[in-house]
Amino acid sequence: MLTKYGEHLYDHLVIFAPSVEEFGGSISVKSITAFIDNGGNVLVTGSSSVGGPIRELGSDCGIEFDEEKTSVIDHHNFDSSDEGSHTTILTDGKNIIKSDVIIPSKIEAPIMFKGVGMTADNDNPLVLEILTASSTAYSYYPDEKISEYPLAVGRNTLLIGGQQSRNNARVVFCGSLDLFSDRFMMSTVQNAAQSTSESFTRSGNMELAFDIAQWTFKQNGVLRVINVQHHLEGETTPPNAYTIEEDVVYSIKIEELNKGVWRPFQNKDVQLEFFRIDPFVRTYLTPTASGEFKVHFKLPDVYGVFKFKVDYDRIGYTHLFSSTQVSVRPKQHTQYERFISSAYPYYASAFSMMIGICIFSVVFLHHKEDKKIKDE
Repeated sequence: MLTKYGEHLYDHLVIFAPSVEEFGGSISVKSITAFIDNGGNVLVTGSSSVGGPIRELGSDCGIEFDEEKTSVIDHHNFDSSDEGSHTTILTDGKNIIKSDVIIPSKIEAPIMFKGVGMTADNDNPLVLEILTASSTAYSYYPDEKISEYPLAVGRNTLLIGGQQSRNNARVVFCGSLDLFSDRFMMSTVQNAAQSTSESFTRSGNMELAFDIAQWTFKQNGVLRVINVQHHLEGETTPPNAYTIEEDVVYSIKIEELNKGVWRPFQNKDVQLEFFRIDPFVRTYLTPTASGEFKVHFKLPDVYGVFKFKVDYDRIGYTHLFSSTQVSVRPKQHTQYERFISSAYPYYASAFSMMIGICIFSVVFLHHKEDKKIKDE
């Protein structure tokens, strides 16, 4: 039972039963999907004998498993412990997703994998290819000759895939249950296909498994807004309404959950948008050591109802969204300049006309013709 009286009993779900055909009780693919839709996090493993429910759940999340009894095969990168089918493959750290949030560890040793291959739905923008196979790998039946093009070939062969939904729920699928086993984590590894390859005392599975679990269960990469402030330059409290072309200060404090501890967020790519229908101002926020991001800018020469918006969406992080609505009014008549420099010619013409009329009036009223000239 995942829910009771309409509320979830758990925050996270782990399914390490790849060949299950029925979960039993009230748990089903539909209930697990509803669990994800309501913000629950799920970690799922598969194997060469993937059952129908796991396959259906993967399809709902943009992950397609290969056929039953197929395995990922690599004739150029397999471990020395392989029994001859070349299904205990090795993959390098360069095939791990380039994200220090999802996989923060620097994994030097090869990763051991034995299981089913997967492919990601290219039409699903939420799917993450966390770990892929080497370019020489493919997914097919180990004991059969290839008679048709495999489902996955090369780096399109997905070994670990994930998804972060729009509600920030995280789901991770791993095609190998053995990847999480003690035997694979503590085993010495060496590429048997290359006689000169380096031997490692331990595989990179432990670091990889730990990082995946930390990220899936939201111990890493979670962002939250602590405080939002905006005010005029030189003041500390926001006004009832701003006036066009005023200098404004906006600040937002963001924290990041890292290994279960809230710490100040320090990334330098957080942007602020000041928009009405379209953004009128878009600028980067300057971070501080305390996790506060601040920016100074001038309001546009347009009035209306605006919003300060921070919309931060990066791979590995939860979606951060903050919106604050403010009003921007036009200037009062007392706030405009008394004289506008561009109107100086008009001012000059008006005053010259006034002066000319005064001079003409004085001359006209006080001019007197000579009497002698008048008599003649």
